[in-house]
Amino acid sequence: MPANRMNRDEFYTAMAPNDDARLRKILWTLYWRGNAQLRERVEDELRPPEQPKVKLKKELPDPDTVLDEVTTFVKLAKDGAYMAGDRRVHYTERSKWRLTFRRLAGDALTALQADNPGPAQQAVAEMVDLACDMKSYDYFHSDDPVEAAKFVVSDAVAVLWESVLRHDGFATFARRVPEQLIRWEADYGWTRRGYGQVPEKETALGVPLARLLTTPDMWRTFAGSYVDALDAAGRADPRRPRTVYGSFDETRYRRHERTKDLAAWHEMLLNRFAGTPEDELLDRLAASPALAGPELIFLRARIAERRGDVAQAATLVTKCLKELPGHQGYLDFAVEVSAELPPRTRELLSQRPRIR
Repeated sequence: MPANRMNRDEFYTAMAPNDDARLRKILWTLYWRGNAQLRERVEDELRPPEQPKVKLKKELPDPDTVLDEVTTFVKLAKDGAYMAGDRRVHYTERSKWRLTFRRLAGDALTALQADNPGPAQQAVAEMVDLACDMKSYDYFHSDDPVEAAKFVVSDAVAVLWESVLRHDGFATFARRVPEQLIRWEADYGWTRRGYGQVPEKETALGVPLARLLTTPDMWRTFAGSYVDALDAAGRADPRRPRTVYGSFDETRYRRHERTKDLAAWHEMLLNRFAGTPEDELLDRLAASPALAGPELIFLRARIAERRGDVAQAATLVTKCLKELPGHQGYLDFAVEVSAELPPRTRELLSQRPRIR
């Protein structure tokens, strides 16, 4: 027991000389000068026995404090402090990084309920950025760090975006979220192996986003901001190909992956705007410099098919199959529009076992 705390006998002895008026004054001083948790506890004890006691509310984490902790943790992780003998991180802490990650992520998400959630929103965004990077970079000793941390990126992003919309309004939401969607979306999720408890809970980021866009005007405004952000991302890509091994083109690879990652969201936009007065947004989307590869060609084929140009759709999907001859989605669409199948696709189909 701490030396500066009286035990029960000592406390009762100290109370004995005080009359009721003195005890009431002492209790009032504690109540008036104490924190919210102490006041709730005193109020709970003063309620008549027939009234149910109120469960004490846990105080929200301070958003600024959470942001400082998250920023420090993320910097240490990206500096490699949790992987090597860096004195900034104690060796026992390196094996407990999962607990630290979960605590900070939980505090950041809880702090979104504060009156000033701005720093908490930034903290959640930093944790999501780190989780996205953890798929490709070894910041911790783990073969699948996102699975080990039990961090469901899509759930965290959904809570973050709801906070932005609720607290900052739709104008800020439409300005900030498109860039985050482009940066964070992942076609196959955010874990390395793609199986386990975490991937079972993950969804494409377009799913919670669509739930927040509750009116046609919100869809129209957000889609316009998204295409603008996509064009900006394309302009930010390196103009000259970066070669690492042989003729590897990093810019082209990045645009191919971005197009695959955002394919589900582009499907939502196609279903929403095809045949509407905002149909020109689809033309801007299909011409964006940030996109490339067979998924972009397939998007153009889907747009052509929706507009009734089946011949153009067939020509485009045939080009897709020349690059990916065994892609089932392309093949299904090719059959739908009666497209000519490339020789390699026909060869692969002939090798498949027939179902009797």
